[in-house]
Amino acid sequence: MKFVIQRVNHAEVKVDGEIVGKIGKGFLVLIGVGREDTKEDADWYLKKLLGLRIFEDENGKTNLSLADVNGELLLVSQFTLYANCRKGNRPSFIEAGAPDKANKLYEYIISEASKQVPVVEHGIFGADMKVSLENDGPFTVIFDENLFY
Repeated sequence: MKFVIQRVNHAEVKVDGEIVGKIGKGFLVLIGVGREDTKEDADWYLKKLLGLRIFEDENGKTNLSLADVNGELLLVSQFTLYANCRKGNRPSFIEAGAPDKANKLYEYIISEASKQVPVVEHGIFGADMKVSLENDGPFTVIFDENLFY
């Protein structure tokens, strides 16, 4: 599993010109699901995400979590996070999860996040989406298999 987390002042995702998800201050999270990923992996990543302290406190230190700032979540599926460009110039996506399995895990993440965060918006799995954001900082963090080492 891979999460690309961007601290944003606001973000939105459109499909066919229509806004399908929109947030204010919070995290835009691009989510890639791999072939071997499980619900247990999703739970671990979500716990790590919701505990991530990258918002500034009154002293300018990054000590505050999403909950501490009443932040919102915009979750967007992005299988291209599994692009492998080691050979040639055309990316291979064989490490990405099969669409049906990946969609189930993506929907699971949305469901579980919604139990803990008051505002959770999302894109549409497999759709051609247009994502707009104002990155705050910029501040971007990547969660991937390297978190386990």
